[in-house]
Amino acid sequence: MPDSSNDTLLVRCHVDGEECFAIYKPERGETPLWDFPEGTLHRREVAAYVVADALGWPNVPPTVLRDGPEGPGSLQLFVRFDANQHYFTLGRERADDFRRVALFDVVINNADRKAGHCLLGDDGKIWLIDHGVSFADEPKLRTVIWEFVDEPIPDQLCADLRGLGTALEPGGGTRAELRKLLTEPEVAATAGRLGRLLALGRFPEPEPGVRPFPWPPI
Repeated sequence: MPDSSNDTLLVRCHVDGEECFAIYKPERGETPLWDFPEGTLHRREVAAYVVADALGWPNVPPTVLRDGPEGPGSLQLFVRFDANQHYFTLGRERADDFRRVALFDVVINNADRKAGHCLLGDDGKIWLIDHGVSFADEPKLRTVIWEFVDEPIPDQLCADLRGLGTALEPGGGTRAELRKLLTEPEVAATAGRLGRLLALGRFPEPEPGVRPFPWPPI
């Protein structure tokens, strides 16, 4: 895929006799970053799907670890989408969807929620991609979605988040899945962010001393 900061390959897959396309991000094609451990971005992509799947929202395409032609990496189902649409064009009319996105990004500590990482699929759903720089164990949240600051979190979303909290407790299934992908401090930090979010009960403000927006914004 052109203009990607890491190797990002569109591949053809065959699953149970069905053909589909997927995005393959091999570990060996990851650009080293000073603030994330080398060779871990593909695992963070999978971890984001694990959390979204446990929550029931938002829509992250199914993402797994696979050993492909370029070695181990993440493999994510390719979603067909409208390339003219993104958060800045969709935010007002799909506010409820983006409330979920904002909460999800707080939990996973997403350091790069650009507007263009929010896709309008051909199925009419909002799909989220590019979660390789998430789950740091120190504050790094950078997102274009700050419109909901200080709003109360809707009751149903709080209930869903509490369910995730249970799954992230020691012995919980989601915690066990994440522990295969992240370090123990990163998993503990994820549970801690979720706990603080629930205690706050509102959409949080940016962390003091942390640049709150990604660049470029789209």
